[in-house]
Amino acid sequence: MRLNDALLGAILLGFAGWVWWMTTFFPAFPGQDYGPNLFPRILACGIALCGAMLVLRGLRQRAPLVAVDGWMRDPAKLVSFLLIPGATLFYVLASDRLGFIPTAFAILLALALWFRARPLVALPVAAGVTLAVHWFFSGLMRVPLPRGLMDPLL
Repeated sequence: MRLNDALLGAILLGFAGWVWWMTTFFPAFPGQDYGPNLFPRILACGIALCGAMLVLRGLRQRAPLVAVDGWMRDPAKLVSFLLIPGATLFYVLASDRLGFIPTAFAILLALALWFRARPLVALPVAAGVTLAVHWFFSGLMRVPLPRGLMDPLL
């Protein structure tokens, strides 16, 4: 699937406007000319500029807004494409209840098996990567990851 640059640029313009609007709720710092909203607004301006350039380029191309490629007609390839956002959505919905470790392990194992990794390889790789990511974020970076079912053990 190919999206016209004008459509992508319009999406970026909308995102930049949303970022700018969200910064209006940031608190001001007393005694300073700028606050925590400055950097996100600078980024929003850059994103809006890129979006406007894409809109202009897309309008000059006069191509269809959406062009469907042949791979999208193959159900297996379409499922493979949708598994990544689906896995992200599953993590968002399940990680608080299950915890980071079981959720990440299940996602990595399911993706590895879907993409035809052998189970004897997929199991230790999913476990090792899950524990390494947990150690990095929770141990080194001090990011509080959801504990869920693992709360009594951690």
